This record gives sequence, C-alpha cells and structure tokens, in this order.
Amino acid sequence: MLLNCYQIELIEAGCDEAGRGCLAGPVVAAAVILPKDFYLEGLNDSKKLTHLQRSALRPIIEEQALAWAVAAVDHEEIDRINILNASFLAMHSAIQKLAITPEYLSIDGNRFKAYPQIPHSCVVKGDGKYLNIAAASILAKTHRDEFMTNLAKDYPHYNWHQNKGYPTISHRKAVIELGLSPFHRKTFNVSDPQLQINFEQE
Repeated sequence: MLLNCYQIELIEAGCDEAGRGCLAGPVVAAAVILPKDFYLEGLNDSKKLTHLQRSALRPIIEEQALAWAVAAVDHEEIDRINILNASFLAMHSAIQKLAITPEYLSIDGNRFKAYPQIPHSCVVKGDGKYLNIAAASILAKTHRDEFMTNLAKDYPHYNWHQNKGYPTISHRKAVIELGLSPFHRKTFNVSDPQLQINFEQE
C-alpha cells in the first residue's frame, strides 16, 4: 500500500514527469497536493496501470486534490537546454502554477534542481511508494498522452496515437524512412531498428 506523502508536518506536493525518453513531443510534469486522509483504490505508478485505468483515475485526482497543476516544455526547448534541464523546468513550472504554495516537495527520481525556498526530497521509484507522486505521474502521463494523440492526427505515419513519441521499432523506422517531423527532438539519436534485430539474430 502506498503512503500518502513523504512527511506529514508540512503541506507537500508530489512531483513527477512523463516523456523524458521520447523522440518527439514535450516533456510534461505534474505537481499534486493531496488531502492528508486521501485514498484512492488502484492509485499506483502510472507505468503499472493501463490506459483505461489511468484515464479513470485522472478526473478523480483532479477533483479531489487540494491543488494540482501540469506544465510542459516543448521539443525545441528540450533541444536547447537538454532533456534533464527541461524536466526540471517543467516540474518547476508545475509547482509555480499550484493554487496552494507547498511547503515541501517529494520528487520522483534521484535528481532535482532545488526549487527556491521549498525543501525537497528525491525518491527513487517514488511513484510506486507515495500517493502524491503516483497521482502526479498519472496526471503527467495522461496529459502528455492526450497531447500526442491529438498531434498524431496531423502526423499519422509516426503512429503517435499508439507509441506517444517513444522510440518503438515502428516509430524509429518511420523516422529513418520519412525523416523528422517538426515536433521531433533533433538532439535525440534515432537508432536503426534493423541493427538491433541483426544483433539479436546473432
């Protein structure tokens, strides 16, 4: 069972991001402040849930959270400042957008650029340990997936409605055959899927 938050003395926001490993689209971060007695059946790390489960949990989180916010950093900014700094920027932007100013931050992962005047702790695999980080992971994931699904309507050849910009075999093949779209991250390398296939056969 996931714990509500990292500590109990201060108003805490859980933070997570989605899309760091993608070839295209933005990185999206969410920050969520939950009530102290919050519990939601099935709430867990977004990666352990199906699309339907995440979609069902999202409106409940958004309705019952004391405050929540989502922010994105686009592919051009990612190319300019690199994906790690873009992830920090997205999380900072989400925190800044919260209707309630948190007094403490619990961050999924092992690295974070300190937010001014708010202490934080980094929690490896925190989205599977704390409800507020899990909630943030679901909001970040579902909002980003929604963006990529809408974008896929104009760029159907890259199959973004299914891969959401992640480097699947079909996505990499499409990039190699068709070139980059205006929404691809130009600083990310696209490996030839055939090289991996040949390696596995050997």
